[in-house]
Amino acid sequence: MRFVTIRLLATLLIAPLTLWLLSAPAALAQEERAAPTPVQIVALDECDPTTFNAVLGPDFCKNVALAFVLPFATTFDHLFAEAAAGAPDPGWDFEPDSVTIRKGTPLIVVNQGGEPHTFTEVAKFGGGFVPPLNGGEATVPECAGGFKDVAVARTRILQGSQLQVTGLSKGEHHFECCIHPWMRVTVEVK
Repeated sequence: MRFVTIRLLATLLIAPLTLWLLSAPAALAQEERAAPTPVQIVALDECDPTTFNAVLGPDFCKNVALAFVLPFATTFDHLFAEAAAGAPDPGWDFEPDSVTIRKGTPLIVVNQGGEPHTFTEVAKFGGGFVPPLNGGEATVPECAGGFKDVAVARTRILQGSQLQVTGLSKGEHHFECCIHPWMRVTVEVK
C-alpha cells in the first residue's frame, strides 16, 4: 500500500511538472513564430483640389486635411515649378524616411495625402515617370513604364488606401514614388 501511495503521489506531482517543462519550449517557439507587428509608413501631400482637379480631372485631388486653407495646400503649378528648380515640396513625403525592420516584418504603407502615389522598390533612387517632376534626374528603370507596367501599377496607393509589402530579404531596400520621385524611403532588413 505504501508503494502504491508513493507511486500515486509521484504520478500526481511529477506528471504535471513534466508536461509543463515539455510544453514550455513549444510555447516559446510558437511565440517566436507569431507574426511580427507591421511597421507603418505614411505617404503625405497637400495637393490643392481646385488647381489639381482643373488640370487632371474631377476628384483627382481629394485632399480634405488643409487643402482649402492656403498656404498649406500646394497648387499644381507650384509643385511643378519647385520640382523643376530642384527643390521639390518637402510636404510631399514618406514618413519616416528610413526604417530598420527584422526579416519577416511587413510594411504597411498608408496614403494620407490627397492624390495617388506609388511605393516602388528601385535599385537606386532617381527620377519617376513624370519627367517635369524629376528635378533633372534620369528616370529609373523600375519606374520607366509608368502605370502601363504592371509592376508599377501594383505599387499604386490611392487616396485613403494602403499597400502591404512583405517578403523583403535581408539588406537595404530603396522605395520611391514613381510620380513624385523625391518621396523616398530606405528600409534596412536585419
